[in-house]
Amino acid sequence: MSLISCENLSFAYEGVTVLQGVNFKIEQGDYLCILGENGAGKSTLMKGLLGLKKPSGGSVTYGEELQAKEIGYLPQQTPVQKDFPASVFEVVISGCLSGMGRRPFYGREEKERAARMIGLLEITDLRNRCYRDLSGGQQQRVLLARALCATKKVILLDEPVAGLDPLVTINMYKLIERINRKMGITVIMVSHDIQAATIYATRILHLGEDRQLFFGTKEEYRHSAAYHSFMDGGKAVHMWKKAAASESRKPAEEKGGTESRRE
Repeated sequence: MSLISCENLSFAYEGVTVLQGVNFKIEQGDYLCILGENGAGKSTLMKGLLGLKKPSGGSVTYGEELQAKEIGYLPQQTPVQKDFPASVFEVVISGCLSGMGRRPFYGREEKERAARMIGLLEITDLRNRCYRDLSGGQQQRVLLARALCATKKVILLDEPVAGLDPLVTINMYKLIERINRKMGITVIMVSHDIQAATIYATRILHLGEDRQLFFGTKEEYRHSAAYHSFMDGGKAVHMWKKAAASESRKPAEEKGGTESRRE
């Protein structure tokens, strides 16, 4: 049985459908990249996979050995979260909370798991540093370690390289790939980077304005209409650049406003 199966999935806000006709399955060991421009419903779908948003139609079914609370999650950070005054170890071990039930204190198992994830992400030297004093790339590694503390099966990453410089971005992609291939953890990643998706992912889900445009392997995706609609005569156009350009044209007050209903 698939880890996660979505059938005819739809979501709505206040009776207005923002995403519909979504059908895909995630198998153990997959590296799924969810593509789509701003407003395509990527974050809404993500909330649905995490059990935080109830579908208006269709279903999300988990395999017998998976529950929504067992999915590790790396969200996009807000400025307030980036300034969080806790140590790296405290942030990482907090990922264990979902699996502790009603126990009020961390035990040896949680402390050992947090230490292992810190070592895996190569941030042992940062263990006692204050999280808010770290660089953007270091903070993302800490949050990835935290997400891994929450799961042994699936991690969901919401644009994990957003705002990082090119070298740190490449290192982050390679780290996520290693987690997928070496640890066998299934990866679901929301991204604007169409080229990175066709390099690292095994499967791609492409969302349009309110519906699914494509689901399949990355090889099939390269020959799809959805892929070529974002290419200009063979010249690759990074979707994150398009999104950044769109963001820069927004009025200042809109940039500081509330989150889009679809995203």
